[in-house]
Amino acid sequence: MSTTTETTKPRGKAPAGERVADWADGRLGLYGLAKSNMRKIFPDHWSFMLGEVCLYSFIIVILTGVYLTLFFHPSMNEIIYNGSYPPLQGIRMSDAYASTLHISFDVRGGLLMRQVHHWAALVFIAGMFVHMFRVFFTGAFRKPRELNYVFGFLLLFLGFFDGFLGYSLPDDLLSGTGARFMEGAVLSVPVVGTYISFFLFGGEFPGQDLVPRFFTIHVLLIPGIMAGLLVAHLILVFYHKHTQFPGAGKTNNNVVGMPLLPVYMAKAGGFFFLVFGVITALSAVASINPVWAYGPYRPDQVSTDAQPDWYMGFAEGLIRAMPGWEINAWGHTLVLGVFIPLLLFPAVLFFMGAYPFIESWVTGDKREHHLLDRPRNRPVRTAIGTAWISIYLVLLVAGGNDVWATRFHLSINAITWFVRVGTFVIPVLVFIATKRICLGLQRRDREKILHGRETGIIKRLPHGEFIEIHEPLPKEALHAITDYEQPKPLDPGPEVDENGVERKLGRLTKLRVRLSKAYYGEDTQIPKPTVEEYKEVTSGHGHH
Repeated sequence: MSTTTETTKPRGKAPAGERVADWADGRLGLYGLAKSNMRKIFPDHWSFMLGEVCLYSFIIVILTGVYLTLFFHPSMNEIIYNGSYPPLQGIRMSDAYASTLHISFDVRGGLLMRQVHHWAALVFIAGMFVHMFRVFFTGAFRKPRELNYVFGFLLLFLGFFDGFLGYSLPDDLLSGTGARFMEGAVLSVPVVGTYISFFLFGGEFPGQDLVPRFFTIHVLLIPGIMAGLLVAHLILVFYHKHTQFPGAGKTNNNVVGMPLLPVYMAKAGGFFFLVFGVITALSAVASINPVWAYGPYRPDQVSTDAQPDWYMGFAEGLIRAMPGWEINAWGHTLVLGVFIPLLLFPAVLFFMGAYPFIESWVTGDKREHHLLDRPRNRPVRTAIGTAWISIYLVLLVAGGNDVWATRFHLSINAITWFVRVGTFVIPVLVFIATKRICLGLQRRDREKILHGRETGIIKRLPHGEFIEIHEPLPKEALHAITDYEQPKPLDPGPEVDENGVERKLGRLTKLRVRLSKAYYGEDTQIPKPTVEEYKEVTSGHGHH
């Protein structure tokens, strides 16, 4: 009996990279995850880049912030400056301010890093503002994206405070004045204001813990929360699929665009370096926050033109425009002139954060929406957004009333009263004007649908009449203009029930019906042309 043994040549080893990839895939399932997501389709529109500007500027803030923390000393210990900036030599200052000067004048590339960090923070917040209003005006916040809109809003809100804390870290005269302004606002809170102030500053202002505590919150706490919100925001963008504007082939159930890999990733990578380059160019040619020109903070001094960065001017404007009202009772003083603006600041902001839920409740719309609105087709929503922006701009003027007064030789009292009146009047005027503009644009669209686009070509008819030739719109343009719904106001139902008894509606229901009529009533939208109207006009009876 014999046995036969078959011998085979040993297989060649796979490349090292392939072996590592197989090892990782066997334990993490990366291949399946990448296969299902790397070919995900994203629509292409210039306004979608606004979110990328926010993401890339946030990355730049983190990168430059890490570099700056290597040289910054978050300490309030006083030292005598003997650095390389002669005008401040021999001056007593905090270690935080001295290290900021050291970064600016002695660390290679330090001043550029400070400038890039500050400019990137400003671009980040400005980008979030514009991105949020792109989402707002186009209705991208509707179901199922309400939570993602809230995440974006919280990123903006946290960005305000993190930017303010970072602006306060150098401990120069300008930022110290801003910190004192914040201390006064905190102290106006009844009962707990003093405790909050002592917690923030470690005792009486400015204390010894202002910079260390602000540094910890600015570098660790808020950025950590923001990073978590940003990851959640991006995950939900992937999960819900991206919204898109109406157009040929685009429906509520598909996405028309480019795959994430390789097309979108290549464009996104190039766009990142473009954003980085623009911010760096701004930082190189436009100086911002020159702390050496202000000097170190001293509690007995106040710098002129002491305004925070523009995004906090809204909060400062509320306090500057508010009359100095006070209530004195039982030996205590309630400073309403500061406390009321302190309540209004988050209230005005959180109205925009809660708006998706407000609109859904008012209109009763619980459906999913993946197609965007043209702002003109939702006049009331667009008017609310522009009115909110007008409030922000008016109060921004109030936040710099001394600058406006000195630069333009105006009375600061006149500016203050203009802001007080304008805060209530200008948003109403802006709301009315925006709504009328939207209705006018709807009428224009209706005319273009029925009669085509004006060509500027004049034709004389045999009987002597002169007419302008109109060119019919392409089918793609017609589809993009007409692919939207015109909702009806909520119907409260019959006035009497089946037994002939008058139905009594609750106050909340009556309010909801009134608001629904304000959104979608007769004077809020121009009826779209019907198919019959379009066929009649384009058949030759009214179309030249």
